[in-house]
This record gives sequence, structure tokens and C-alpha cells, in this order.
Amino acid sequence: MTWKYRYRKQIIIGCIIFIILVSSIVLLYVNRPIKSTKKDKNEIKQVDSILEKKNEPIIEEKYKIDIKGEINYPGIYSLDKNSRVMDVITLAGGLTEQADTSVINLSKKIKDEMVIIIYSKAEVNDFKKTKEIEEQVQEKCIQKDTESLQNDACIVEEEKPSGKVSINNATKEEFMTLPGIGESKAKDIIDYREKNGPFTSIEDLTKISGIGESIFAKIKEDITL
Repeated sequence: MTWKYRYRKQIIIGCIIFIILVSSIVLLYVNRPIKSTKKDKNEIKQVDSILEKKNEPIIEEKYKIDIKGEINYPGIYSLDKNSRVMDVITLAGGLTEQADTSVINLSKKIKDEMVIIIYSKAEVNDFKKTKEIEEQVQEKCIQKDTESLQNDACIVEEEKPSGKVSINNATKEEFMTLPGIGESKAKDIIDYREKNGPFTSIEDLTKISGIGESIFAKIKEDITL
């Protein structure tokens, strides 16, 4: 009987014990708990926060705008707060053939409860008369005393533009609010300002062709640098 045969049973039992020990060690290593660091937890929270924000419904603020005059479908429209006057015109069906937008800033951002009036060509040609009609309408709106009816839809006093017209910063439309200054003269003022630089005194307006002493006398109390 050889040595190998004599101890075969002990060798087999030893091998089985060795395999069991190795298997146990492997299983313990694989199933060990994974410790997460604070950094990992913070990254998970950030990802969850981003996902929650993406799932939140986006609520856009809407402004109510009243548009009337030479427009195809005058009325009240709701638009996003970042919309412009031209967007309101488009939503209202566009301009009529008689519309004249030369005195309107089409790129102006809208405001809530804004009223946009699209004038006709005839009204723009006789802008002074139109302004007088507006003043008459506004005067009828004003509440005379506590016993009189009050129209809440009228333009209140504090909403009217205040202050003088800056000849160094005014737009064409703002110049046209001055007596005796029409579209042509308003453009001449702006062209002169762009060519020669800012005015140094309000009297410099008389250097512009078409603006004499008589017109200057009418507007000097309403203008500033």
C-alpha cells in the first residue's frame, strides 16, 4: 500500500475544507456593505433637485392689452409679459388699410392694462386736432366731485407722462407731442442730433431749418437737455 493511497481520504477531506473556506471568503467580500461618502449623497440630492425642477409646470405671466382704432379685430388680448406692441397687432388680425403706425413704437414692450390706439392716416396728418379730442374725452372721464360717477377705465392722472421732453434723448414720437413739431421736424431734430452730437442748450433747436423763433417760443417751456 503506497503513501498516496493510505492518505487519500485525508487529502480529499482537506481539499473540501479548503474549497469551503475560499468560497466563504469570496461570498463575504462580494456581499460586504458599500459605504457612501458625503460627496456621493450630495451629488444624488443635486440630481434629484434638478429632476424635480424639470418636472415642475412652467406658468407664464400674462398681460391684458386693449387695442383699438385701425385694427382688424380690436379688443382685449392676453399676451406673454415679454411681448411687444407688434405682437399685439398681429394677434388682433393686423392693421387696416387706413392705419398709420408712424407715431407708434412697434418694438415697445407691453404693460399690463396697456391701451394701444392705432391711428388712421388722416388722424396722424391732423395730430394736433386728435390730441385735442383725446383731452376732451379724458376731461369727460374725470370725476368732478364725490357725487359724480367715476369711470374706472379712464386713464388716471398719474399715468400721464410727466416732465419735459429731453431734446438729447427724445424719440420721434415724443418730439411730435410738442406744439408745432410734426413728423418731418421731429426727424430733422434727431438727424441734427446724430450728426452734430448732443445739444448744449435748448436754443440750439433754432439752428434747425424750419424751427424759428415762433415755434421755439411755443415749446421752450416744455423741453430740456
